Amino acid sequence: MSGATAAARAALATLLRADPVLSATLNGVFEGPAVRASTPFAEIGEAVAGDWGTKDRAGRELRLAVILRDAGETSTRIGTLGAAVEAAVPALPRDLPGWRVASVVFLRSRVAGEGPGRWIAAIEFRVRMLAAD
Repeated sequence: MSGATAAARAALATLLRADPVLSATLNGVFEGPAVRASTPFAEIGEAVAGDWGTKDRAGRELRLAVILRDAGETSTRIGTLGAAVEAAVPALPRDLPGWRVASVVFLRSRVAGEGPGRWIAAIEFRVRMLAAD
């Protein structure tokens, strides 16, 4: 995992843990697959990184996903949590260790049932970063 990816994933987890709507509802935000979490909870999904550098500076374009898991009769709560994630992530700090975030853009989201009363939502973002001076 590149330094850009690690920095962005850590900052994203910190941001989600600090969000008042999410912290009041979620039982945790995990930087990878949760082992013993009870629903609802969030995971930072896999990151896909590509080059976004310039002639004189390293850069990365990341595709990051926040995965929400919930249990309930309807998808109402997971939909509300997904909207909170979508609203929170654009506030990702612009200065990360060794990197400067140029942009954060919402790409897509989806909600699906994983079985009776089990829900999953994935909210995906594009984060473009340049190496700090």
